Amino acid sequence: MAQRGNQMDSTKLSCSICLDLLKDPVTIPCGHSYCRNCIKIFWDGEDQRRIHSCPQCRKEFIPRPVLEKNIMLAELVEDLKKTGLQAAPADHCYAGPEDVACDVCTGRKMKAVRSCLVCLISYCQNHLQPHYDVPGLKKHKLVNPSKKLQDNICSSHDEVMKIFCRTDQQCICYLCTMDEHKGHETVSAAAEMTEKQKKLQVSQQQIQQRIQDQEKDLKLLQQEVEAINVSADKAVEDSEKIFTEMIRLIQKRSSDVKQQIRSQQETEVSRVKDLQKKLEQEITELKRKDAELEQLSNTEDHNQFLHNYPSLSALSESTHSSSINIRPLRYFEDVTAAVSELRDKLQDILRDKWTNISLAVTEVDVLLSEPEPKTRAGFLKYLTEITLDPNTANRNMLLAEGERKVILMEEQQFYPDHPDRFTGWFQALSRESLTGRCYWDVEWRREGVAVAVSYKNIRRAGGSKECLFGANDKSWSLCCNTNSYTFYHNNIKTPVSGPVSSRIGVFLDHRAGILSFYSVSRTMTLLHRVQTTFTQPLHAGVWLYDDGNSAEFIKMK
Repeated sequence: MAQRGNQMDSTKLSCSICLDLLKDPVTIPCGHSYCRNCIKIFWDGEDQRRIHSCPQCRKEFIPRPVLEKNIMLAELVEDLKKTGLQAAPADHCYAGPEDVACDVCTGRKMKAVRSCLVCLISYCQNHLQPHYDVPGLKKHKLVNPSKKLQDNICSSHDEVMKIFCRTDQQCICYLCTMDEHKGHETVSAAAEMTEKQKKLQVSQQQIQQRIQDQEKDLKLLQQEVEAINVSADKAVEDSEKIFTEMIRLIQKRSSDVKQQIRSQQETEVSRVKDLQKKLEQEITELKRKDAELEQLSNTEDHNQFLHNYPSLSALSESTHSSSINIRPLRYFEDVTAAVSELRDKLQDILRDKWTNISLAVTEVDVLLSEPEPKTRAGFLKYLTEITLDPNTANRNMLLAEGERKVILMEEQQFYPDHPDRFTGWFQALSRESLTGRCYWDVEWRREGVAVAVSYKNIRRAGGSKECLFGANDKSWSLCCNTNSYTFYHNNIKTPVSGPVSSRIGVFLDHRAGILSFYSVSRTMTLLHRVQTTFTQPLHAGVWLYDDGNSAEFIKMK
């Protein structure tokens, strides 16, 4: 009780700012006491406000009070120090709900700093001291504070479990070796821990080695990313320079042609104008002669007529041909035709070379693309919901199930006219434009359904091969029958073997140019894979052969 009273006294002699025993105590006008340095620092922070307050009662003082030493409190603190007692510990030293509490403390418990595996007790700093001072306790195993010390007690015999049973792979006490673990291979728990720590170190070294290896790989990949970026930037820069040079050359040729045309135009116009001038002069002369003849013919005096007649000069011959051959109005059309022919040849060259350029770019994508998934779960990561576009569906196709299902009907549906509608084949395309990695399932019924992908610019009107999935270079099609599959592209037929299923899985890696068809049941079986170069976004499609056939793009739950 006396100790508790002293503890209470020491609490009253603590500074409420530093929570320690008062040092050079001072009392401010409101009656509360603090360490001189603590209240000085606190008030220094309030100097800008020019109002100083008490940290406890918040009473304000103007001006800043002069601090005077509290002699009585100073003497009490010195007496308390002489008794060997200390001020009450701060709140942060006490154990909270998440902390391990000292098992020795009474009343409010302090935080434990260590736990003893021999005593099976956790100690605060004060109560741990004997383990450092008493020779017999120095040998005890101390560990970080633990709430699970009781897990070291055998539930059957209430003994500390210091033995490890290798047969059953569990810790036991020495009494267990005489009972249910009799005859088992046993070692001390410490020895087993040492052995497993060695294995743990090996595993840790392996992990660290793998970390180092993967960090090296990561660094290499980062270097590869930088190299790709540098190479791509240089390719773009060089390509722009080359195209700029090509444009400059074309502009130069255009300027040369323009200059030649204008020069020839000037020459021809000058020639024609010279001829015009000569004709105009001859016309003037002829008109003058005509006037003289008219005047002479009107003379009534025969002597005068005969006298003047010899003086008329003879009519000179014309300086130009008797008839001017006017050319057809097609002076420079041949130039236009020649330039047009050059344009057509340039378009052909660009089209042919563009394929090579596109392939060169795509080959880089193939090298960098991820491998195709091996499991259904892997494919479903790229699951894409597909819906059919009513504006593309043939009028004999009925859309259902939120436009995910299509059924071929004998009666035509009332669809409005639209340029995207297939008119000659019973086909429809998806709304969705597909790029990147995509996966979808198609459930088909009855015989004769084709699961396809196509570019959007496939022809729609009529029954030509240019409109049919798989019969041109704009579409790829897997035809499904009750007992076989057939793949079509660019009108080339490829028989496909594999288990026939009513569900077809389609995987598209647009960048890598991969298109794969799978037979889906309890497992997924690859039917056919295409490796090509896709130059445009794709759309999923279906083609139905006969009335009653249906296909549905499955919506996964």
